Amino acid sequence: MSTDEYKTIKDTAEGTYSEKRSKFLAFSFHVETEDEVKEILASYRKKYYDARHVCYAYMLGPERLTFRSNDDGEPSGTAGKPILGQINSNTLTDILIIVVRYFGGIKLGTSGLIQAYKAAALEAIKSSEIVICQKEEIIEYSFPYEMMNNVMKVVKQTSPRIVSQEYGNTCEIKLAIRASLAQDLKTRLEKLAFE
Repeated sequence: MSTDEYKTIKDTAEGTYSEKRSKFLAFSFHVETEDEVKEILASYRKKYYDARHVCYAYMLGPERLTFRSNDDGEPSGTAGKPILGQINSNTLTDILIIVVRYFGGIKLGTSGLIQAYKAAALEAIKSSEIVICQKEEIIEYSFPYEMMNNVMKVVKQTSPRIVSQEYGNTCEIKLAIRASLAQDLKTRLEKLAFE
């Protein structure tokens, strides 16, 4: 995998794990914002209102800098951290994993809990479709209308995704391109002004 690629999951998946009559239901979701995370968590807390714990962890962004884990009443570090650990060991991002626990009457102890949450999270990851995405950079470029043909020629040669375009006396184009190719596109566009 190159430096401008990252791994995430497609859609939603689930897995289950049982240990000493406790049942762990694990769900993985593709998410891109903390608002999405909050929305999904709220609906799962409502859906599984009768469960003892609804623990989770998430990781966001291609750089993997935004993350959080939550034990939801389990002893500190026994639920959220093991879930986050599975996200990290699989180098995934833009992912939320929720593990719902139904207590089976037998205490698992700290190491038992860690193992169970880790295993449940792994089951959700295993049933997820993993995809490799590319980090994109957004480039905005303004130019006079007379340069339109030259700009579009550069766009055709470099194949960025056109995010938006406005035409008038001054034209504006917003392009998204793979991060490793962004500098080349910027250079080509800047050169147009001198042609």
